[in-house]
Amino acid sequence: MNLEKFKHKAKAKREQSIYKCLEKIKSSWEGDVGALIQDWGLIAGEQLALNCTPLNIKSKILTIGASHPQWRQALQYNRLDLIKSLKSHGYQIRDIRITQHYPINLVKRESEKEIWEKHPSRTDKSGIINCPFCKVPSPRGEVKLWGKCSFCRRKDLRID
Repeated sequence: MNLEKFKHKAKAKREQSIYKCLEKIKSSWEGDVGALIQDWGLIAGEQLALNCTPLNIKSKILTIGASHPQWRQALQYNRLDLIKSLKSHGYQIRDIRITQHYPINLVKRESEKEIWEKHPSRTDKSGIINCPFCKVPSPRGEVKLWGKCSFCRRKDLRID
């Protein structure tokens, strides 16, 4: 029982450390575009926030990027209200510049077919081997990936 309490305390301590680290990073964003990106939905409103991105702040001039002319025009029409909203949220912005911006997708999305082609549970691609733990015939891809079958892996991942 003492071991369980120790594990729980250790986990809570790690979570607290991660939280402190993230808060420290967040506090360093004050006055920078990072903090503005966090508050962007509240400041610009949901529609603008989904389609326009703050890019940088230099000399109290905020540069906002929009990928479509319709959203650049919406930014232009709402420019004064946006500056007022920025100031009410504590950002000292005196002007806004609007530019064409095509965000790069940071995450490459694979199709279902591509995912299925590489899936470790495919016996037709990788074959079958006995799991070293339970000795049951299992997909070779699972054993290669985790060192055991998915059922034994699931037992390891179970949280009590």
